[in-house]
Amino acid sequence: MIEILMSIVFVIGYLTITLEHQLRVNKAATALLMAVFLWTLYSIEEFCRYGVHQDISVVVQKLNEHLHGISQILIFLIGAMTIVALIESHGGFKIVTDFIRTREKRKLLWVISFITFFLSSVLDNLTTAIVMVSLLRRLVHDREDRLIFAGIIIIAANAGGAWTPIGDVTTTMLWIGGRVTTGRIMERLFIPSLISLIVPLLYFSFLMQKKEILNTSDKEQVVLESGAKTIFFLGIGSLMFVPVFRALTDLPPFMGILLGLGIMWVFTDLLNHRNDHLKVHHILTKIDFSSVLFFLGILLAVAALESVGILEKLAVGMDAYLKNKDLIVTVMGIISSVIDNVPLTAAAMGMYPLQAYPVDSKLWEMLAYSVGTGGSLLIIGSAAGVVVMGMEKVNFFWYLRKVTLPAFIGYLLGILIYLVMYRMVG
Repeated sequence: MIEILMSIVFVIGYLTITLEHQLRVNKAATALLMAVFLWTLYSIEEFCRYGVHQDISVVVQKLNEHLHGISQILIFLIGAMTIVALIESHGGFKIVTDFIRTREKRKLLWVISFITFFLSSVLDNLTTAIVMVSLLRRLVHDREDRLIFAGIIIIAANAGGAWTPIGDVTTTMLWIGGRVTTGRIMERLFIPSLISLIVPLLYFSFLMQKKEILNTSDKEQVVLESGAKTIFFLGIGSLMFVPVFRALTDLPPFMGILLGLGIMWVFTDLLNHRNDHLKVHHILTKIDFSSVLFFLGILLAVAALESVGILEKLAVGMDAYLKNKDLIVTVMGIISSVIDNVPLTAAAMGMYPLQAYPVDSKLWEMLAYSVGTGGSLLIIGSAAGVVVMGMEKVNFFWYLRKVTLPAFIGYLLGILIYLVMYRMVG
């Protein structure tokens, strides 16, 4: 009975999160309430079963175990978000946009796609999408063309984030959770992720008329603050050093990100001793902590479902009906276009134990690819898609008509390429 009740609470909570804009209730608030309600129900169920207070400590123990892993993810995200915000506040991303010199639309489409793809592998896909759409507004004025560019940015940002441990929150979760290693995930998923971008890119390149765009001298001027270039390379270097730091010290990834943040904090304080608005204590006010609290709530909610055994039964049910792990993970990627990839990844980690599916197994590698790139199938399927939808006012059904099919073909072809590579090299 308690499992049914908890499942109902989770479904209602998730529907409320999905309808965030219509209900005008922030999804972080819903996620936090859902997490507390689920753990409370679990605690009540344990008390009713045994009738003694001592057994409630089992619930608290499980909560603390899950909180140990969740807190590492949240600290990592806060550190990474602060580093990115420091770069942005100094105008450092202008260094990237200054590389764009072409005036021809098809070439621009490819240039923006690859910049987005590789930038997203270091930054998160949400930040990358914001940076690239801001650039797009200064380069392309035609509404229909800009929508196509926006669609490609979503696909490229999600594809780029899937093949590195720091490029997407779901891959980061798998990495911090000990499911994948840095070298292996980059080696195995780079080509499939690139293929998932190339297919829709070729499709839109073929459709787009070959003509010039605005002259690059028309781009809006972005002010570079003192030390912007140093901040940019120091910030990117800090993010890229995190996997190296873990390999050298065997310490958790959040320690590496704190090292990078600490170095940048000291440097920016010394550099901007008269400009408080460029210091970390001011930058922290710009961090989207509601997103951090959303991750906290949703991860705790999924942890409650895992603790009570619901996820294990779900895994058994999927195995019984679909009977193939490759098919299951492929379907989960498609589902991630509707359901946020964070709880999907958390659910999969709870459904399939590490003892049965060890580090760098095919299941975890496919999961990183599928939930990362699968979010591109619908514009609401990823953080990058949602932010582009808001910035460019992209219609849901326009994206469904124009982008979903080529994105889906690229998604499936990427999975096929991965399976071929896996069969060849094992």
